[in-house]
Amino acid sequence: MKMTALDRVLVLLTGLLAAYQIAIGIDRMGTLPIIAYTVAFGVLLVAGLLLIILGFEALDSPVVVIISTIIPLSLSLGLVWEYLAAYRSLYLAFALLGFLAVVLTRSLPLKNKLPVAVVTAVHGLSGLTIFLLPLLWALDGRAAPAFALVGVGGALIGVGGILLVLLKTGKPVLSRQTLYQIFPGLLLLMTVAFVAGFKFG
Repeated sequence: MKMTALDRVLVLLTGLLAAYQIAIGIDRMGTLPIIAYTVAFGVLLVAGLLLIILGFEALDSPVVVIISTIIPLSLSLGLVWEYLAAYRSLYLAFALLGFLAVVLTRSLPLKNKLPVAVVTAVHGLSGLTIFLLPLLWALDGRAAPAFALVGVGGALIGVGGILLVLLKTGKPVLSRQTLYQIFPGLLLLMTVAFVAGFKFG
C-alpha cells in the first residue's frame, strides 16, 4: 500500500514535533530522563523520516518490532526515574532485560509463542506505566492536569505498538491495509499528546 500525500504530511508533522521535544521540551529534567526521552523521541523522528522516504514498506522490515520497543521502554524509564525514585533501579533492570529479551527472541529462529509473549509483556508493562503514572499523578494533584495527556499518548503508543507487533507476527487484529491507513494519524495524535503533556504538565 502506497503512502498518500496526506500520510506523508501527518508523518512529517510527527517528526517535527519529535524534533521540537528533543530540542526544547526536555531541558529542565535530570540526566537520565533527558537521555531516555531523547532516545525515545529520536527513534520516533528517525522512524518518521524513514516512513516518508521508504513508505509503508519500511514497516515490513524485521527490525521494526525491535525498534518499536525502544520508544515505550525509554519513555517509561524516564517517567519512572522522575516520578518513582524508589523503583529506579528495578525499572532500569526491567527496561534493559526486556529490550535484550525482545532482541534475542526476534534474532533466534524460534517457532513457538515465546517471541510474541515477550514483546506483548514488554510493550504491555511499559505502555501501562506511560498510561497510568501521568494519569494518577494528575488525578492526585501531584502534577498539573495536562500531564494526563502523557498518559493518553501512552495509551495510543500501546495500542499502535501491539497492533504492529501482532501484524508482524502473523496474528493481526486489523488488516494490513486498515492499520496502514490509521498509522500516520495515530503517530501524530500520540506525539501531540506527549508534547502537550510534557509542556503543560
